[in-house]
This record gives sequence, C-alpha cells and structure tokens, in this order.
Amino acid sequence: ELGVKKLVHVSALGVKEGHPSQYIQSKLQGEKNIQDTFKQSVILRPSVVFGPEDKLFNTFATLAQFSPILPLIGGGNTVFEPIYVGDVAEAIVKSLELNNSKPSIYELGGENYSFKELMQILLNEIRKKRFLIPIPFGMAKFQSYFLQMMPTPLLTPDQVEMLKHNNVVSGKYKTLKNLKIKSTTIQSILPKYIYRFRTGGQFS
Repeated sequence: ELGVKKLVHVSALGVKEGHPSQYIQSKLQGEKNIQDTFKQSVILRPSVVFGPEDKLFNTFATLAQFSPILPLIGGGNTVFEPIYVGDVAEAIVKSLELNNSKPSIYELGGENYSFKELMQILLNEIRKKRFLIPIPFGMAKFQSYFLQMMPTPLLTPDQVEMLKHNNVVSGKYKTLKNLKIKSTTIQSILPKYIYRFRTGGQFS
C-alpha cells in the first residue's frame, strides 16, 4: 500500500522447519510472509549479536557482580557464532544495494565459540573468578518455569529448547563473505564496553 519495493528483514540464525522452539517457528513464519509479499526481499539471519548494549555479555557480567557462579545450561557446549552489531548494520546497508529479483537469505556469523568459552572470555575481561557450573537441560527446563515469571525473565522454557541446538551458519545460504564483510572479533570490541563491570572500572 505504501509502494515499498524492497524490504530488508532481520530474522535469526537457526531458522528451519520443525524446530521445537516457538521463537524459531515464529521467525520462520515471519520469513514466509515476507517472501510471499516482497519478491526483492533480503532476509538476514544473525547469530547472537554483541555490542555495547547487548543482552549476552551485559546480562552475565551483571550476574557475575553478585553471584559466585555462572550457569552452563547443557554443560555450556552449545556453539554460537557471535556477530558484532556494527557488522549486522553494514550487512543491512549493503543489502539495500543488491539487485535481487527473488527473495534472498544471508546467514551472519563470526567465529565459533561454545557458551562455556564465551563465559571464560567474559570473566577474563571483567577480571573476576566465578565457578562455571554445568546445569543439565532437564533441571534448567524445570527452573525456567519459575524464572520466566520474573519482571525480566532470566530464562524461559523456550530458551532452554533453543540451547539444545548449535547457533551456527549452516552453509546452505550466502554469508558475510558474499557481502564482502569481514567479521569483527569479540576481542577487539568487548573490552571497549565491558570494562564497567570490573572492580575499579576502566582504569583497573
């Protein structure tokens, strides 16, 4: 109705048919609706996004301020390809320049890390020692029914389901490389904003 000819949609990595997560299924349905309407649409599927206001490192750095432990759901073995928010923004801009005649999908990911490795990187950056405690999926699922009732839910049953699946580029679609974008490393960005969680802050 508004005459929009091209749409760039930010979805999520891991979208596929038959996934048990309601979140992933809603993302899949959203993608289908867009592809049916916008023949020149570009769908971007990023892995977990990191940057100054992210919900990954900031959440667990906050937890580390008062808790002696950090939970590793499923043992912390789930693999992610965290991508810098600036790279996602650049991908959006470059997507607008594409002349695709049919819907196009790009999977956006950086380097591979297990969740445990991400927590180790975080603790090293904020210079804190915390116990990394493996939590079986079953126990995490049980706890999530109570944690989801918090004003800002720490964990939901659906998130536990998602953690059972690696969040990595599948190899079936185009990637950052096709957009001529080199992924930004966690090590080059994380120290620039996570320092505020150190004792003594930036100059500690």
